[in-house]
Amino acid sequence: MLTADYDERDYDRVEQLIEYMHENFRDQPTLADLAAHLNLSEYHLQRMFRRWAGISPKRFLQYLTAEYARDRLQASRDILDTVYAAGLSGPGRLHDLTLNIYAMTPSEVKEQGRGLAIAYGFHATLFGDCLLGLTGRGVCALRFVSLDGRQAALGELRAEWPNASFEHDPAATGPIIEQIFGATAEQSISLFVKGTNFQVRVWEALLTIPQGALVTYGDIAQRIDRPNASRAVGSAVGSNPIGYLIPCHRVIRSNGIVGDYRWSASRKQAMIAWEAERLQPAELLS
Repeated sequence: MLTADYDERDYDRVEQLIEYMHENFRDQPTLADLAAHLNLSEYHLQRMFRRWAGISPKRFLQYLTAEYARDRLQASRDILDTVYAAGLSGPGRLHDLTLNIYAMTPSEVKEQGRGLAIAYGFHATLFGDCLLGLTGRGVCALRFVSLDGRQAALGELRAEWPNASFEHDPAATGPIIEQIFGATAEQSISLFVKGTNFQVRVWEALLTIPQGALVTYGDIAQRIDRPNASRAVGSAVGSNPIGYLIPCHRVIRSNGIVGDYRWSASRKQAMIAWEAERLQPAELLS
């Protein structure tokens, strides 16, 4: 189980609610307004939202503001300075998971997946349904999808690995989802990616961003010693093939605006706020 009270329908409703909050932020919608938008009673809305986020919609709304994001950017820079000074540039972390990233060699890229077997499955998560691709060398894809977009997502994955063989095997991918979003003992997950040297450097840099921290595209450019490459960094962030594990959702604009996300800006905002509630500043270093 992902959480004790998790309901896979919760995220779809939360995403609708976040979109509504953004559109009507200046009017400061009340609990009654939010409940009416979802055709729920105020009691059921509070219960549903607390089941998903652990807090009330009103408190969650505080994490959706540009002011919060700007404050978190400043605090995160101080934290990241400490992390980098300590030389913590090795594997990334997610909860009790150790994340190791491995890139295809140029010859493997040229083969476009020839000889590679990819097991895939669709699974419910705290942030909506996802497609997970798994090879013998690690996770090669995690992308969020809508129920009616599953075949399109799978088609995109097949196009990225045109010479690979694919097998629908949720029994193989399910335990990985449980590791990522569930409560498991400390383990490691390998990430197997295909990208240019620049893209891989950006994705490696993303793995160093602790949960709850936020950085800008310029921060990542500085981190990889390409201070004038913010635009190229943005492109690499946007092409991240493994959502959530490679945390591109933690990169925002310098003005505090969350910005675009490959799997919807509302989902990105949900991830940022969900992580913010669960981690205190002191815990960001762990």
